[in-house]
Amino acid sequence: MNAEQLSTWLTAIASPQRMRILATIAEAPLHVSEIARRMGMSRALLYMHLAKLEEAGFVTGHHELTEDGKALKLFTAAPFTKTLDLATLVAAVAASPHETPKEGTD
Repeated sequence: MNAEQLSTWLTAIASPQRMRILATIAEAPLHVSEIARRMGMSRALLYMHLAKLEEAGFVTGHHELTEDGKALKLFTAAPFTKTLDLATLVAAVAASPHETPKEGTD
């Protein structure tokens, strides 16, 4: 994992709303409407949060058909373990391409 990937991962999990979404779907997959109802959140806002979580690998989404032929998008929490310590940070920076600072910037 490089610094950019670590930053994406940390940004995705650093939101209380996204933590609540993960806690909501931790036990079983739920469809978007049900997650939105439980969260008290619009589906549009929920999709924005789910996109960040999916990009970082915290959730996966897939479509399922109901018996009456309606397509529902279900999201599942992906199990994860990550240790964030100085060694992880140093390794992420070391795995990143070195950027030369522009003159006049710190």
